[in-house]
Amino acid sequence: MRAMIFGATGMIGQGVLRECLLDASVASVLAVGRTATGITHPKLREIVRPDLSDLSPVQHELSGYDACFYCLGVSSVGMRESDYRRLTYDLTLAVARQLVRLNPAMRFVYVSGAGTDSTEHGRVMWARVKGETENALLRLPFSAAVMFRPAGVVPMHGVRSKTRLYRAAYAVTRPLWPLLYAAFPRYVTTTEQIGRAMIRVARRPDAHAVYESADINRM
Repeated sequence: MRAMIFGATGMIGQGVLRECLLDASVASVLAVGRTATGITHPKLREIVRPDLSDLSPVQHELSGYDACFYCLGVSSVGMRESDYRRLTYDLTLAVARQLVRLNPAMRFVYVSGAGTDSTEHGRVMWARVKGETENALLRLPFSAAVMFRPAGVVPMHGVRSKTRLYRAAYAVTRPLWPLLYAAFPRYVTTTEQIGRAMIRVARRPDAHAVYESADINRM
């Protein structure tokens, strides 16, 4: 499998990249993002672009891929809906529309979040925008579009969040991670589990449309 990762420098993206590089079934990985990962590996190639909404200058490098693991995302804390929508819905769909044109047989796996509002009409802003994003992706003619909705995510193997607030929270709760993971398997997963589950889903012809934390852990 040839895999593409968007957002490989974020917390979940770091975990997905690690698992892809370790998995023998993944022949090559293309990381696309605004910043470089800083990782050197025989299977890894990178494209760094300040503006990911327009990939036309590098489209010749984006075809021939079996899967895209889309891990780009921002926290909605303190953001206006228009700004959050631009970085969540608009950017994701701009990328996805370009990729489906170049790779119609691709499987597109999108990191959403627990509590996403598929009705698009709920009161919670981020959940409404995420739901609209998921629904739009499911309508695109990919071979399959799969939504991952993790709740609590435990970073493993040196993975760190880029969000300062999250880093502080993880630092405080670190001693509790093993207990939380063992006590709440329906709501807590790890960056390792997400990465491994994404790889498996990308290979399965019978993949579901939505995977919650418990489904990710079962995979």
